Amino acid sequence: MFDQFCVYGEGCSVYLEYLKTSVKILSALLIINLGIASTYAESSVRVFQVKKPILADVVEIGDFKNLKLHLNDTNHQPYQFISRLSADLQKNCRTMQFAMNAGMYHADLSPVGLYIEGAVEEKALNRATRGFGNFLIQPNGVLAWNHTQAKVETTQSYAKSSFKALYATQSGPMLVINGQINPNFIKNSDSLKIRNGVGIKDGKLYFVITNERVSFYNFADYFKTTLGVKNALYLDGSVSSAYIGELKRNDQLRPLGPIVAYSQVFNCR
Repeated sequence: MFDQFCVYGEGCSVYLEYLKTSVKILSALLIINLGIASTYAESSVRVFQVKKPILADVVEIGDFKNLKLHLNDTNHQPYQFISRLSADLQKNCRTMQFAMNAGMYHADLSPVGLYIEGAVEEKALNRATRGFGNFLIQPNGVLAWNHTQAKVETTQSYAKSSFKALYATQSGPMLVINGQINPNFIKNSDSLKIRNGVGIKDGKLYFVITNERVSFYNFADYFKTTLGVKNALYLDGSVSSAYIGELKRNDQLRPLGPIVAYSQVFNCR
């Protein structure tokens, strides 16, 4: 191919130098492009909306290193609102892509059950099985994860495990247990609310918040039948809130207790 442009001599040398320079430029561009592509691939977050069988927003997460629980700010006061958490993360050079209320809490916004943040257990596992409220509809359960693995399981199962959680929150009731809808749910119930929950499948977490009022049964059935998860946990109803940047969703309904958020570091210095 080179013979079309030069035979041996000065002209050929110049052309070869031109080729070398061009190759270097193309290589640099290729590296840059590959870097951008891998950054998106490594985020391991997928967002989508569903219209059937229920109206809902879904966030699939497989990267647990950037998924954290948040309750109090540096002044030991509850964040209360996702917007306040986002602003705090921004100050620490992190941009939030997703956030959601994550577990039952008392009037003072403190967790009702187990709460682990940064490997520190701030509230012990709540083993109560009788009482009033959704948290005590049996079985209730735990969402827990570390950098490499996540779990969604009943409180009883979690209590027997030796899982080393970096983050954990307890809520209730379980929506799906070992592939079966919680038997306490009524199929044709007229108790309809905006609800949110989390399920696990193939090592990935699926956070779901509805865009219409649904029953416990229909919400659980979405996890079981459509998403195909084996275990799913109810996070709350009525106060259900989420920030999903890609969907331009930014709920600021009521003060929240524990908040789960996915954020990534950016260069802000």
